[in-house]
Parts: sequence; structure tokens; C-alpha cells
Amino acid sequence: MSDNKIRIGIIGGGASGATACKACLEEGFDVVVFERSTYTGGLWRYHDEDVDGVASVAKSTIINSSKEMSAFSDFPPPKEFPNYMHNSKMVKYFDLYGEKFGYEKYVRFRHDIIKLEPNGDYESTGRWKITAKDNNNAGKLTEHVFDGVMVCTGHHVTPQVPTFKDQHLFKGQVVHTHSYKKPDPYSDKKVVVVGIGNSAGDAAVELSTVSEKVYLSTRTGTWISYRVGQNGMPSDSTFLRRSKNVLTSLLPYDTVCSFMEKGANKRIDHEEYQLKPKHRFLSQHVFVNDALPNRILSGTVCVKPDIDRFTPNGVIFKGESQETPCDVVLLATGYKVSFPFISQSLIPVKNNQVELYKYMFSPKLAHPKTLAFISLIQPIGAILPIGEMQSRWFAQLMANKLKLPDRQTMSAEIETKKQLIRQRYYNSDRHTIQVDWISFMDELAGQVGVKPPLLKYFFTDPELWRALVFGPSVPYQYRLEGPHSWSGARGAILTVEDRIGAALKTRAPDSRKSRGTKSLLTFTRFVGLILLLIFAYLFNLLF
Repeated sequence: MSDNKIRIGIIGGGASGATACKACLEEGFDVVVFERSTYTGGLWRYHDEDVDGVASVAKSTIINSSKEMSAFSDFPPPKEFPNYMHNSKMVKYFDLYGEKFGYEKYVRFRHDIIKLEPNGDYESTGRWKITAKDNNNAGKLTEHVFDGVMVCTGHHVTPQVPTFKDQHLFKGQVVHTHSYKKPDPYSDKKVVVVGIGNSAGDAAVELSTVSEKVYLSTRTGTWISYRVGQNGMPSDSTFLRRSKNVLTSLLPYDTVCSFMEKGANKRIDHEEYQLKPKHRFLSQHVFVNDALPNRILSGTVCVKPDIDRFTPNGVIFKGESQETPCDVVLLATGYKVSFPFISQSLIPVKNNQVELYKYMFSPKLAHPKTLAFISLIQPIGAILPIGEMQSRWFAQLMANKLKLPDRQTMSAEIETKKQLIRQRYYNSDRHTIQVDWISFMDELAGQVGVKPPLLKYFFTDPELWRALVFGPSVPYQYRLEGPHSWSGARGAILTVEDRIGAALKTRAPDSRKSRGTKSLLTFTRFVGLILLLIFAYLFNLLF
């Protein structure tokens, strides 16, 4: 490696590690990626083994955000890939992306990070020292000094494991979903799934096909969202649009929630299904499950309240006096935000709270820009494009093309975001890193200088403007202009709906004349939205 180049160390070789690597290479940096496993792809690459400290999905896991909304900003997924990709397709997509720039040659596999600490000259240089264990070389410890470090380990590594009264009496199994791979070991057993996040819903639905009985134990209840949206299209591609984002910004919060709750109750009566929570629709992280209502209706999943206590042969739920026999209690209780290789004195973590500017930089450090946390976030939308945008920003900062705000400004924004989360979401450790996709992507894009200039396109490229405002808010828009723009971005935006449709065309074309595509908006609605957008512009909500 050249001594005069900026050296960047990346911890974690998953999807975020790949985009981090590419962003740094685009700026001409020397890059080393440390990955503890023998493969790239991170938690999306399924493996049978349950390895402590290594995240991995269940064999059946399908992503909750659609392919176009989850895409890297200069690399649309193949049009034939399904709109909601199975984990094996996700990994294939990552592999195709990595092959474009030779990702694997920058990755040092089987390297455990033992310690990340400021280098001896940190105060004057901002450099960091990584101590790694090389498991290819009998566990030899090696030290590496970098000008900047990107932590791309995510937040699905360390399970959050609650304990219950009299749990020690239970003769069955208590397992966290971190260890759940396939339903086969639970065949013909009675299973209690604890939790009401996406992992809980997926596990309950899958187990109901093989288990004798599945109980879904929830303390709070939830509002259900679905992958299949209006007209059978991916729901996130119909909801995450700038026009709708403006509308929800203009309307009172309670009005928007009431509208969303009314729509949710049209699909199923949440109170009748014993799922209705006390909190509002937008006060929780999105719970996506198309199959759960069917399982409840068919009796293969039974909704129950929180566990009061264990018995030797089962559990007693709160509000009940009789034991519910079970063989397994599966804890779908989420994960802790954890960085075991970083001292708490450097980056304190308490109750899943980490004080980071834009969920990336610590203003308490002497050189905040040289240590970035990537994808340490929980968006209402796809996470992959956010990690990519964060990486692009970090690379620009390290290249001295941009600067961070002063510490006071960064700290003030951290407090503001914490307060907004407390006001909107119900109190839970899982609601500490929540963001809304369009708003947060625009925040980051504004920092990087890649936010699409909508007012300009209104006059110079009406077709593109219409797609950006009324079409799916896809990541390609952030490659139209600015650093490392992509000449294919406009075409990718204008053909999004073609690629969505292409994945559904799996049989020979019908020779009969098609009915044609319905117009996206009627003339009246179009004019109304134009007026709305002008109004929003005056209030600086859109442009």
C-alpha cells in the first residue's frame, strides 16, 4: 500500500461493508475490510450453524423492503429478481455488486476484531488502531493503524434475552430467534413465541405449518402492514413517494395515524384479532406480515398476552390462572446495540442509546469524522441505501471535501432527534435509532451534495420531475448529480415500474390485447397535487 494514501479500516464485510469499501475506493483510499466469517454478505448469507457473535437469517427469510427500494444507488437489481427477495437472492445481488469492483480482494476473512482504540498519535492525527486476531494464522494478534475506521457490524448480533419469573423451573427449551434457522426441530411441539417484531411474526407463521400449536405472546400488540400493496404492487414502492411524504408532513400527526389505522382495520379488525395496541400506527416500527392474519383465523397461531411466569411444563400468561403447556419458548425479543471491541468510555451505550450525529459520528471525540458507524439505524423503509449514503458522506469527509458541523451543533441535533423519537414512539429499547426513509436520506444527501434539485427538474425535465415526485422514491435519484453521479440514474428512475412488473411476468406473453396501464393520476388529482406541492414548497417541505 502507498504510504501517502489515506488508509481506511472497515469492520464487517456484509452489505454495509461492501458499500463502505466502494465509497472509499471512489475517493482513492487504501482500504482493508475485516470480516470474522469466511464469506461476504453478512447476516443475509444463510448458514446452518448458530455462531455466537455472527448474525444470520433463518433459511426462509425474505426481505421486508422491495428490491427497487432496497437497491444500491448505482446498481439496480436484475429485472427478473423477485420484488421481495429471498435471502439467497439478496446474497446473489450483493455478490454481483461486489464483483463490479473486486470487493473480495479487499477483505481479510476470519479476522476477529479484539480492540479498536485511538492510536498513540490520535490527538494530532485522528488515527485509530485495530487489534485483530488472524484465525488463518493460529489466532495471531496483529495491529493495524488507519486514518479512519468504519464500523459496519450492524445491530443484529447480540441478542436481547429477558428473564421471567420461575423460568428456572421450566423443563423445556428457551431459545432466542438468533438461533432459529428452520422449523423442523419444532415439529409437533407446542411453541410460545415471545415478541411482536418482524422476527416474531415470521417465526410464528412458519412454525404454525409444522408445530402442534403456536402461541404468539405480545405485551403491546401491533399494527400489521403488508408486502403486497395497492393493485398488488410492493407496498413500500406505493407508500414511499415524495408526494405522499409532503402530504403526511402537512397533515396533523393524529390525522395521519387515524387514516393509516382505518386502512389497517379494513384488512383485519385488529381489536377482534387481539392485536390492537394502545399506541398509534406511526408510533411503532413497521410490522410486516402478509400471512399472520390467515394463521390466526385458521387457529394455528393463538395470540396471547405477556408471560407472567413459567411452570415446569409451560407458562402462565398474564390475566390467566391456568397453565398453558408448551415445549419451547422462542424469544423474538430483539437485539442489543453492542460494540464489544470499543471501550464504553469512548462510545457509551446505555439502553440501546448511542449519542451519534446522524447515527454516525460522536461529537465527544477529538476527531469525530475519523470514526463512523454505518447502518446503525432502523428506518421506516430500506436500510441498505442509507448505509451506502452514510459511506459516501464519510468518504467525502475523509477526503477533506466536506466538514462536519461544530460539536455544539451536532450535540444539539442528537438531543432533538432523541426528543422527537420519545414524542412519537412508544417507550421501548427498540425505538432508539428510528428514522423516516425519505426525510433522512434527504438529510444525508444534503450533506453530500447529491439531493436531487427538484425545482430545476420541474422546468428542465418534467418527465423526470414527475417520476421523482409521484413515483417510488428510489435510491437512484441520489446519483443524478453531485459527487460520483451515475449516467444511468435517470433511466433507472424512469424504468422502475417496468422492472417491478418484469419480475411478475413468469409465463409466456398472452396474445390477446392488454387493457393498457392505468394512468398514475387523474387530471383532477394531478392538479390538486401540483397545488399541494406549491404550497409545500412555500413552507420549505419539499424543495
